Amino acid sequence: MAGGEQRGAPGRPERVALKKEIGLVSACAIIIGNIIGSGIFISPKGVLEHTGSVGLALVIWVLGGGVAALGSLCYAELGVTIPKSGGDYSYVTEIFGGLAGFLLLWSAVLIMYPTSLAVIALTFSNYVLQPVFPNCIPPYNASRILSMVCLLLLTWVNSSSVRWATRIQDIFTAGKLLALALIIIVGFIQIFKGNYEELTPSNAFNFWMTPSVGHLALAFLQGSFAFSGWNFLNYVTEELVDPRRNLPRAIFISIPLVTFVYTFTNIAYFTAMSPQELLSSNAVAVTFGEKLLGYFSWVMPVSVALSTFGGINGYLFTSSRLCFSGAREGHLPSLLAMIHVKHCTPIPALLVCCLATLIIMLVGDTYTLINYVSFINYLCYGVTIIGLIVLRWKKPKIFRPIKVNLLIPITYLAFWAFLLIFSLYSEPVVCGVGLIIILTGVPVFFLGVYWRNKPKCVNRLIESMTCWGQKLCFVVYPQGEAAEEEEAPSAHSRPPVNETAVRK
Repeated sequence: MAGGEQRGAPGRPERVALKKEIGLVSACAIIIGNIIGSGIFISPKGVLEHTGSVGLALVIWVLGGGVAALGSLCYAELGVTIPKSGGDYSYVTEIFGGLAGFLLLWSAVLIMYPTSLAVIALTFSNYVLQPVFPNCIPPYNASRILSMVCLLLLTWVNSSSVRWATRIQDIFTAGKLLALALIIIVGFIQIFKGNYEELTPSNAFNFWMTPSVGHLALAFLQGSFAFSGWNFLNYVTEELVDPRRNLPRAIFISIPLVTFVYTFTNIAYFTAMSPQELLSSNAVAVTFGEKLLGYFSWVMPVSVALSTFGGINGYLFTSSRLCFSGAREGHLPSLLAMIHVKHCTPIPALLVCCLATLIIMLVGDTYTLINYVSFINYLCYGVTIIGLIVLRWKKPKIFRPIKVNLLIPITYLAFWAFLLIFSLYSEPVVCGVGLIIILTGVPVFFLGVYWRNKPKCVNRLIESMTCWGQKLCFVVYPQGEAAEEEEAPSAHSRPPVNETAVRK
């Protein structure tokens, strides 16, 4: 079944499953749209600050794309070998077992994705409100309210239709690529006019500080985080049309394109600004626009707003599928494994992602939390790629439509270990708090998942809440092809749910 609804036997409810509506173009849009966020428009100065020269900063950007390409090749193999939605979580659970998968899921659902969503939404609201408050920072309450309205709107869109959500992703990804294309074209015009003093070899590698190994690690970390999101297509594998063909194709198209765009955008910045001007700017693209675009300088803040709007949509789309996959494995409440009877969208999972983000916006110091998120995110990448090597050893004969050379994951893990060691050395508090956040999931796992023989009153409460949630959201467990492709039902049984009652 390609997705949607399918008529069952007489007397049985209709079968519903996640719709396979993500083609190659939308798959590329998901990867590109999630990688290219506000960072390349606002502050690429972190790389320059730690490298000490223009030339070395550009080398770091290219290397960041190369490492992302290595990682994405590994994820392409994992994605077609274990064709489940859920990305890192599904692979780690399959390879290392329930506890390891749950800890990854716990940190992602508790802090990683809600915090990332909150930061992107706040960036969106700040740039939308900038013309209204041209001479000051937008008011705190106004920024928070607009962020929440944007989040609620996109949650409704994602709940209503997979097709609407992917079309929004397509349109806004095209918009941000056009904005970056404008920067690159203006940069080339500057070069043809002879304005490339900072890019000549003598100036480009003129160091105003000698970077240490620690500085290089931090610069590389900044660059690699700008590429985060390259693994997001793996979260929606079951909604891809022909995933064994389109998953690797989308990766092979998207990562080189993003690397090209990032590198040439930075080159364009240096045709208009000296390193000192770039380091002093809090919004590099806006400064670039003010210097070169004249009357059309408004294009840059609008581009940032469009970019972040598409980023919010992409994060909501993929993070809800992570919740859905976790619930299907028995690691989250079973209500989150249900989809809407008519729209075939995981509404409960979307609502949980939306609620967690709203809470972070209201009570959390969002920009402090993002430091911990970065460490957790990078740690998860490495553990997942270690899993590829372990799977080769544990199941050497399993069918692999794509099989990468072992040098690829080994090379990626060498960079990963280098960055991780120097991150622990240079930022021990941030890394320590990140590890603590992950480990808080251990008691939750043993109480909520591993402990099977819970008191009857607890089981009755869970069943009652699941039934009420099912009726309110008009959702059922997915059936049909998407459900049948699962290898086996979870050991953590779902509470009985009356599907007929939901349809009345």
